[in-house]
Amino acid sequence: MGFQDTPEEWRVTGSVTPFTGNKTSVRTDDVVMPDGSVHSRDYQVHPGSVAVLALDGDGRVLVLRQYRHPVRHKLWEIPAGLLDVPGENPLHAAQRELYEEAHVKAEDWRVLADIFTTPGGSDEAVRVFLARELSEAEGERFEVSEEEADMEQARVPLEELVRGVLAGDLHNSCLAVGVLALGAALAGDGVDALRPADAPWPARPFES
Repeated sequence: MGFQDTPEEWRVTGSVTPFTGNKTSVRTDDVVMPDGSVHSRDYQVHPGSVAVLALDGDGRVLVLRQYRHPVRHKLWEIPAGLLDVPGENPLHAAQRELYEEAHVKAEDWRVLADIFTTPGGSDEAVRVFLARELSEAEGERFEVSEEEADMEQARVPLEELVRGVLAGDLHNSCLAVGVLALGAALAGDGVDALRPADAPWPARPFES
């Protein structure tokens, strides 16, 4: 089997959903522990997300700066968004987010990493893609609103972003995972060894 995470589900004796929001909810499960005791666990129920590390021909990463109210910060991030439709193909969602947030398309797509962002408090799963061979998207730009109306865009050398993560200057989880994973890939077997864009994703199964 090797050194890998494995699916497992402990018995749940009761479950309630005390809060349901527009996109996520909060659930409380009564979980049976290995010693037979039962304890409540609260967590956010999340549809899942995709994120895109878009790398141009000059080795620069497309990043966006956006206000995030829960942490009271403007964060540099990579394009990302929710899986709005159950069973949605994550590649299609990633392509949509890259278009909507940056008005960019890409010809070459790979999977960089699959992560659980906060497994102690949320069931959110994120697939981080690598997108290359970038070009301007056709048609009109997607109309943004709310926090996205104030969003900034830049292209930053990969090495500068890696330094920013390691220095504690950049905090977005998808950006951090994406740039560090790409740096490791480039230093190792190369991006051609990455998984294909349609690789299975057990955390969020999808149709091709």
